[in-house]
Formats: sequence, structure tokens, C-alpha cells
Amino acid sequence: MLEPAYQADVVVVGAGVAGLSAAHRLTSAGVTTAVLEAAPCAGGRMATEKVDGFRLDRIGQLLSTAYPELALTPGLDALVLRPFAPGVLLHSDGRHHRAGAQAGAGSARGALHAVRALASAPRPGALPRPRTGASRAVPLSGRRAGAPWQTVPPPRVRAGAPLGTAVDQARLGAALTRLAATPAERLLRRPEAPAAEALAARGLPARTIDGFLRPLLAALLCDPDLTTSSRCADLALHAFAAGRLCLPEGGAEALPELLARTLPPGTVHTGVRVTSVSTTSVTTAEHGEFRCRAVLVATDARTAADLLPGLRVPDFHPVTVLHHTTDEPPPTGAALLLDADRGGPVAHTAVTSRVDPSRAPAGRTLISSTVLGTPPPGVDTAVRMHLSRLYGTSTARWETLAVHHTPEAVPAMRAPHDLRRPVRLLAGLYVCGDHRDTSTVQGALHSAHRAAAAILSDLGATGSMHLADPQPTVPRAA
Repeated sequence: MLEPAYQADVVVVGAGVAGLSAAHRLTSAGVTTAVLEAAPCAGGRMATEKVDGFRLDRIGQLLSTAYPELALTPGLDALVLRPFAPGVLLHSDGRHHRAGAQAGAGSARGALHAVRALASAPRPGALPRPRTGASRAVPLSGRRAGAPWQTVPPPRVRAGAPLGTAVDQARLGAALTRLAATPAERLLRRPEAPAAEALAARGLPARTIDGFLRPLLAALLCDPDLTTSSRCADLALHAFAAGRLCLPEGGAEALPELLARTLPPGTVHTGVRVTSVSTTSVTTAEHGEFRCRAVLVATDARTAADLLPGLRVPDFHPVTVLHHTTDEPPPTGAALLLDADRGGPVAHTAVTSRVDPSRAPAGRTLISSTVLGTPPPGVDTAVRMHLSRLYGTSTARWETLAVHHTPEAVPAMRAPHDLRRPVRLLAGLYVCGDHRDTSTVQGALHSAHRAAAAILSDLGATGSMHLADPQPTVPRAA
């Protein structure tokens, strides 16, 4: 039970990853901090539902091993990332095609050799039977962590659609390799336009753009129409080319759980609804007023605007995630599967239990699929029909575990988009979250980094934290 006279140097409103990350940086610098969360538990939109031994994410945002804030954020040392198979798997004309640069490609010449190998691959009519592999999870600390995870070899790739000719594939591989090596600061200086328009000016064939880059960017940005700023799209492709797409082991909730667990006991208070804020106090519905020296609003964009009148509320991209289970896993291994033909509601899907075995009970398979935009009527039936074509198998006996629709899942980043929206509104009042940076976990953590640095600078508390604004805003090449 909180006391009305409770005092702290800083009160953080919201216990999502941004608020918890900022609180960790503040407490590490010796600043007493209280985190107030209206919901019964911490985590915000990074929530994971548990059903019959399955771990089901509500919003299936993809992470990248190239996100620097995942390694820079205190409290995430124990985070284990489970990578997808390199690149992505594209479905087109009833066939699967492997696409995307291998992680760690060192040069355009290496990319050229890779795409030449793709172009010369055999063209079988069916996928191979699965067998186990020896890949391992990727711990952020650089140490080996987690048990071996099972995977299958990628389906052999057919040359041609949707990747284009061998020359087209070589140009794509070289372009991704150059992008991985380009500093993020240089990408931010490029001319800005809607991503859909900017793609046409990149010198790549229309076949490659429509069959690979459009579905990939839609999955990375949760934006099916690609109205996102081209700078943000470049940053997303930069992270894809420089690292590996991945999921946090145990579900999305692993990030906020780790951050909350490593804070001093009594820092996070759930079930506390904040009704108003000022530079020196926070008023709650249940416990009255809390005095402090500074307030950081780390909620979603709409709640932040309610507490801070005048703050702009962006548009949002709705996301629907469907989880199914079956006793017979589709033979696509740990690949992220995209529909290059855009012939149904599913933007991307994966056998999630192949990527992260901890998300399903032993002997069961978890398939997670994402629908972007407004879902169609009878979304589960429409998705099952689409998945049957994508995986090449019947879904009639698949069991639906959950359908999660989030209307305001991801803040839109339409051009022109300011990737450095202010986090310091005035001395004593600050704001952070993915709506102040890029609409990703990287953006949320980076905005928290900026806000904590501003607070510590204004309070004159240096602690052990470097106060300079961290660089870059988004992932740089490993």
C-alpha cells in the first residue's frame, strides 16, 4: 500500500520497456525512482498470454540482433534471443524461395557469390523432410546460454520469381551488403519520401521490389501500404541486413520482466492509475499525490497526450496475431515466411516453436501468424485458408489457441517523421516511448536512454551514467 506522502526523486508513469529501462538507468545513477503502472502487471504492449503451456505474444513485433539498445540497456544482460533462419522464406506461385543476405556478409563480392549459388540451386517440386540441426540461441552477453534449439534445413530455392534473374539477385545482395555497412547517421541524411515511392528509385527491378522488399518491409514496419518514412524503412532494412531477425526466448514479456526484476525492490507499483502530472508531483486515483523532483511519462502515445495536453497523437497501425497448434509441424523450419504474392490476409507467419521451443509444450507445435491492417470478417477462417496455401498443407485440424487484435499496436511513422522528437518538455517534465523515436523496441529503449540522460543532466546527477545522447538512434552494423 503506497502512502500519499511517498516521495522520490523521479516518478516514472508507465511500466513498459521504455519506462522500466529509464528507471533502471536512473536508479543505477543513484536517483531514487518510483514506477507507477495502471495495469495489474508491468510490460505494456509487450505482453505474453499463457494458454495450456503455450506462450502467445499479443503483438508479434520482430526484433533484430543488430539493435544496439538491446545490448546497451542495463538489466538485459540475461536476455536470450532466438534467431530465425537467415534471411526470409518467400512464397510465390506455390513455391518457396529463400531470400536475404546471410548474416555477417563481408562484402559485395561475398553477396554476389551467395546469390549466384541461389541462382544455380536445383528446382525440386517439394520441400525436404525436416531433420534436426545444431544451431543455438544468441545470448546478448556473448556467452553461450540456452539449450540447443531444433531446426530444419531451408527448402531448396528456386531461381526466378520473386527474386528475378541471377543478375537481379546479385544486385539485391550487393545492395543489402552496402546498406549493412552504411552508418545510421548517413541513412538519416537521405531525402525523405513515403517508403513505397522511394523503393522505385533504388535501381532494383520491379520484380525484386514487389516480390521481396515490399513484403519484407511490411513485416518489419507493420505497415502494409508502406506509407512509412523512407528513412525509417532504410533503418529497418539496415538492421535486417546487419543482423538476424529474432524473438526473445520465453515470449515478448521476457524484456519487461528482466528489467523489472533487476530494479530495486519496491520500485514498481502496479494497479496505480495516474490522473495528472506536473513538474513536481503526480496525482493518482487510488493514492493521492506523490511529490518528486521530476516526472517521466513513459506510456503509450494516447495516454501520454491525455496527461500532457498538446502532445501530438500519431496514427496507428492495427495488428492481429493468430496462434495455432498442430501435432504435425509444417516443414519450413525456423524460417520467417512471407507471401510475395499478397494473396491473403497473412503478412508473415512462422513455426514459432521451431524458433523458440520454450513457447510450446514438448511434442506440440506453435504457428504464429500476423495480419496487418483491418482484419477481414471471419479472420480465423480466412487465415487458415491462406496458411494452407503458404505452408502447402491442410490446416483443417489445426487448433486455434488465440486471436489477438490490437487497434493501436504500432505508431505510424509517415513522412516526414522526426526520429528525435523531444523527450524533455521542460525542466522537470519528460516523455519517452516508441512514439518519440522509431516505432520499434529499439526506438522505445533509445528514447528511454535519451530521457534518462536529460533527467540526470537537469538534476545534476552524473552517477555512473554517460550523459551524452547515445548514438545511433537506430541499429548500426555489427
